[in-house]
Amino acid sequence: MSSFGDFISLSDVCDADTARLIKREVSDGVIAPGYEPEALEILKAKKNGGYNVIEIDPDYVPRQLERKEVFGITFEQGRNELVIDEAFFANLVTENKELTEQAKIDLAISMITLKYTQSNSVCFVKDGQAIGIGAGQQSRIHCTRLAGSKADNWWLRQSPQVMNLPFVDGIRRADRDNAIDLYIGEDYMDVLSDDAWPAIFKEKPEVFSREAKREWLDKLTGVSLGSDAFFPFGDNIERAHKSGVSYIAQPGGSVRDDHVIATCNKYGMAMAFTGLRLFHH
Repeated sequence: MSSFGDFISLSDVCDADTARLIKREVSDGVIAPGYEPEALEILKAKKNGGYNVIEIDPDYVPRQLERKEVFGITFEQGRNELVIDEAFFANLVTENKELTEQAKIDLAISMITLKYTQSNSVCFVKDGQAIGIGAGQQSRIHCTRLAGSKADNWWLRQSPQVMNLPFVDGIRRADRDNAIDLYIGEDYMDVLSDDAWPAIFKEKPEVFSREAKREWLDKLTGVSLGSDAFFPFGDNIERAHKSGVSYIAQPGGSVRDDHVIATCNKYGMAMAFTGLRLFHH
């Protein structure tokens, strides 16, 4: 969630519990196939009645042919109707050829996310949740570093040292979240300096050292990683390993596939070649 607004999209009818979760978040609107009466009343009251609540048109059918105009040139192509399921991950090329049921679900989520994400992109997923997306980069390793750092941030936020931070009473959610982001990053003194921490914490927390962060990050395992195009070198796998990746799905097709596979084997990862790129621009 963004600290300063976003739009929420739901794939199912919004119930009252979901509406209550949305009510407390900073958000500009929601779109869903439908709303339970109680959920609609909750959402109508958000932002003093100014919250955007949109119902999806169930009869809408997108055009089969998509068109984009760039500098006076019109490009046409068929709509991407690719269905991603477990069969997508049948070609396991590593020594480890076992995918858990959860890994199959997570890999599917990663690839579906990439289908609609600006290329180049990779996506880290854990337990049905996208925890790091590296999008719109010019280099595959930059994608992996960006997404990996987001996955690390997600996991560090769940560490005991962060969960037990002594925030002052009444701190706003956005201020709390931003303080956590600074605390676990390189700019921690922005919230721990003598003139900053009293407005945020009841008492000054200890610095979250690199060693302590690495110890906690080493507990993250079973992460799935998808890529919209092949990994050209094993350095992507090395970086993914630091963020707990155990399962990978990528198209394959690099002249260095053997090196990438060998790096996966070094860490006992299972990797599937999908044979299909998911570029989106």
